[in-house]
Amino acid sequence: MAARKNKQAVRNGGFPAWGWVLIGLVAGGLLMAMAIRGGWFPMGRVYQNPGPRPDTTQARGSERGLADHPASTARPDKPSYDFYKVLPEKEVVIPDAEISRRAKAEEQPGAHKITDSGGYLLQVGSFPNAADAEAMKARLALQGFVARVQPVTINGQTWNRVRLGPYSTAAKLETDKQRLASAGIKAIALKEH
Repeated sequence: MAARKNKQAVRNGGFPAWGWVLIGLVAGGLLMAMAIRGGWFPMGRVYQNPGPRPDTTQARGSERGLADHPASTARPDKPSYDFYKVLPEKEVVIPDAEISRRAKAEEQPGAHKITDSGGYLLQVGSFPNAADAEAMKARLALQGFVARVQPVTINGQTWNRVRLGPYSTAAKLETDKQRLASAGIKAIALKEH
């Protein structure tokens, strides 16, 4: 019987058949893992939900579509908004021409004052480093302005906004903006929320 095993080993090149099967399985497993990890097969990819597709939603007055099926739970029922985080990120920049127009309208006797909800702000800078924001605040204090630093997080990054105001009139805003410009400090006018 020992002679028979030796003949099989010699016939197969000196390596037993079960060894070739084991090598084939390991090599196949490694190739499959590389294919999945490399994205050659869709099962290894992570898909993000891009929202409703136009070919799966129903038009008004048509039959029930795939997106309206009760078993469809791909999207949440109610979107969640955190207005206290979203609103500080939204800014309404007021152009210089609009500030001048509003200031002139406020100065005219008998003219109706342009009233908006809220007031105006001057943003002197926005810095990722809080120390830079405090340095700008100190520079403004030397010019006679009282500024405040407002930290806000936008897309995961914290910005420190240096702002003046609020101003109740466009005329006062325009005056302070001109004073800042004469001191070499650029500012943008914003509508206060």
